[in-house]
Order: sequence, then structure tokens, then C-alpha cells
Amino acid sequence: MNRIHSPAVEPSNPMKINVLNHTRSLEKPLRAKNCETFFCRLKGLMFTNQIDPGEGLLLVHKKESLSNAAIHMFFVGMDLGVIWLNAELIVVDRVRAKSWAPYYSPQTPARLILEIHPERLAEFQLGDRLSFE
Repeated sequence: MNRIHSPAVEPSNPMKINVLNHTRSLEKPLRAKNCETFFCRLKGLMFTNQIDPGEGLLLVHKKESLSNAAIHMFFVGMDLGVIWLNAELIVVDRVRAKSWAPYYSPQTPARLILEIHPERLAEFQLGDRLSFE
């Protein structure tokens, strides 16, 4: 499924999807909670102190943007690997986000933000093509 859009999902129980990297192999499977609603994106991983290396969070916006793709790390009790994707599901930026940092934004407009365990960040490079199912 290359298109990210599903019926509204309750913010407390977002649907989990498989993350696939078509450019390079992932070391092990990666599943992410699909966050498309405003409240799900608002909460993100705040008040979370750990994330399993096999799991992540996919924040989906309606259109590509620099400002909407910005994140903060306030109330996030761990570092994260953050990957920004454009509407074509191409990685346009990536960073290791430090806990409690005020602001991270991609260098290029993005529509999706994949937040993962920081140890998995090396499995994603600029230009990689992803899909979700």
C-alpha cells in the first residue's frame, strides 16, 4: 500500500502497519502505529520513556509542509530516530532527535514523519523509497 490514508482511527488505539524499505533491507521487521488524526499526532510519543526497536510511530499529514512536519521532543523521555518522507514516500531528511529538544524540522517539505528507535536510523537513508501495509 503506497497510499497512506485510512478511516479515522481512535487516537488511543491507532492501527499498526508494516514499514517496508524498498531501497535497502531492514535488519528486522518494523511496525508503526499509524497516526492520522489531529489528537494522535498531537500526543505522538509524549510521556513515553522507551520504544521497542521493532516498533515506531507514523505521523501522517494531509499535505507536504515544512512547518507541519516540525516536531518537538518535550515530554519524550528518550532519543528517537526521526525520518521525514514526502508525498511519494521518499526519505527527504532524517535525524537523531534528542529527548527534550525544542524543535526539529526537515530540510525539505515532508508529509509523513516516522519516529523509531534511534538504533534503527541507519537503516534509512536520504532517497530511500518506503511503503506501508
